Amino acid sequence: MTVAAAAVRAGRRRLAVVAAALLVGALAAWASSRLTWFSATVPTPRGSTDVAVSGAEVLPVPTALAVLALAGIAAAVAVSGLARRVLGVLLVLVALVTVWTVVAAWTSPPDAARLAVLAGTTAAPGASGAVTATAAPVFALVGAVLVVVAGLLLTLREQGMPRMGARYATADLSGAKRSADPDRTAWEELDAGRDPTLDRVDRAPEPRDGPGRGGGERAD
Repeated sequence: MTVAAAAVRAGRRRLAVVAAALLVGALAAWASSRLTWFSATVPTPRGSTDVAVSGAEVLPVPTALAVLALAGIAAAVAVSGLARRVLGVLLVLVALVTVWTVVAAWTSPPDAARLAVLAGTTAAPGASGAVTATAAPVFALVGAVLVVVAGLLLTLREQGMPRMGARYATADLSGAKRSADPDRTAWEELDAGRDPTLDRVDRAPEPRDGPGRGGGERAD
């Protein structure tokens, strides 16, 4: 295997890791937003009732992270260069914000009266009660960490990752450039690491019939 082929395979593996991390991260964040984060028994005018709120009701950030991660898969495959690095930075920033907000909400849960409001229940005046936290926010944290990993790979190891349709676009553009300016095309292909002579076939000029070249017999 040549060095160039090994680099291409390494780039494809990195892009596959990015796509897998974003997909799993999106699923984990989405699952966390649908699971119950906090529950409590709240006094109401009709008696005590159990209320529970999901992650989406407490914070919108995990759902937003899931949507961004899914969109990031398509964007990571479609773009390259600076655009792909900017995408990586955006993913890292949103994931870090998610980690901070989830940890803050998990360690400082809303009181029982606030839970009743979030759950759409009318609590009695001055209602209070013990609030129980679940482990559901862990899924959001795991998803955010995976998105951070994907973003760092896009930002720091973007070189060599393939781009959708790049081969066909390059082939079409190369053909157009050859017909327009062959010398400029040769320099551009050298800059891209390709040998422009591989597509050229040197042909010897064909002999023409004429005097002294077997064009016919001399008449006496």
